[in-house]
Formats: sequence, C-alpha cells, structure tokens
Amino acid sequence: MAPPDHDPFRNPSKMANSLGEMWRSGFLLVTGRVAVRPSKQEYFLLLALAARTRADCLGRRVGAVVVRDDRVISTGYNGTPIGMPNCSEGGCHRCANRDTDAYPAGRGYDLCICVHAEQNAVLAAARFGQSTLGATLYSTMRPCFGCLKEALQAGIAVVHYLEDWQLAPGEDDTALAAQYAALRSRFQEFTQARIPDHRLARLLAEERVGTDP
Repeated sequence: MAPPDHDPFRNPSKMANSLGEMWRSGFLLVTGRVAVRPSKQEYFLLLALAARTRADCLGRRVGAVVVRDDRVISTGYNGTPIGMPNCSEGGCHRCANRDTDAYPAGRGYDLCICVHAEQNAVLAAARFGQSTLGATLYSTMRPCFGCLKEALQAGIAVVHYLEDWQLAPGEDDTALAAQYAALRSRFQEFTQARIPDHRLARLLAEERVGTDP
C-alpha cells in the first residue's frame, strides 16, 4: 500500500497535478501542439461554467466557485433547496409561471424559491466548515443585490464575474444603484472578467484531443 503522502486518493492535489501532466503529455504526443493553459482566473471561471451546467432554473442558469489561497473550497449553482422538486419539475412557482403575464421580467422574485449560485457556494462552504474570510468569489454572472450582501457578510474579499445584467424596467434604478455601489465598494476587488470568445472556445476545445485547432 502506498504511503498516505504518495496515495493520490489521499492527496487530491498531487493526483490533479499528475493527471494534468499526463494530459498535457498525451495532448502533445497526439497533436504535436502544446496545450493552451488557462490563467488561474480563467481556470476558476471555467469551473464556475462547469457548475452552471448543473443548474435547473428555467430562467438564467448561473454557476459560482469560492476560492481561498488559490484552492476551491466550494461550488454552487442556482436551483431549489435540498429536498424540494426542481424548477423543471414545478418546484418553483415563479419559474412554473414565467411564460404568463403574472410575472413580467424582473418581478415576483419574492416568490422565487430558488437559491442563487453564489448563495449556494457560500452556504456549502459554511456547511462543510470551510472559512470564506478573505476568499474570492467567481461567478458566471454579476451577483445580485441579495447575494452581494451575503458575500460581504461572509467575508468574501474579491468578486470576479463573467456576464453582466441590467435592472428591469420600472425598478427604482437610483436607489438600488446607490445601495449596490455602496456594497461593492467594500470589496477589495470587484471586476467583470473577460475571456474572449475565441480563447474560451480554444480552452474548451482542448478537451478534444486529436482534433485540429
């Protein structure tokens, strides 16, 4: 039996490094090209995009990752609470009626039972005893007003997101914008990350070993 320090199943970071080296070697051997290595920010955003694929919301699907000391401590995606039927199963009243006149765009969120991706990521860290103090939050979408309050309260220091959003027509733009600005000013860094489409496509295409660039 391998000693604990050398057992990849007991040491996930070593296993990940080994697999990464094996993958890069195999990619170079098969294609004759050096694999594109994402930056750390791109890497964590790619993980957030992967988390988003699990979302069952009938509206916008969002994924989030919480990182501390360059290590992922939790992930999350938007959906109904544990044990509740998914949105696609009728679990959320608002999602079930989103195509009716009952809930125009930007309305009825007080009836939405879904937990946002950023909330789920922060709550998962707390649930499993991982401190979020000084951590970085990566999200596929700019956190909403509620998620931003909770991220700040949880000690998140930095926020990076991919997609932006605009207020729905009729919302109190001035008041909400002022309150939102006050919140975001408390973070050490709050920025929209940009991965050019051609680079994102190349990063994702690297999984298809043996294909042309």
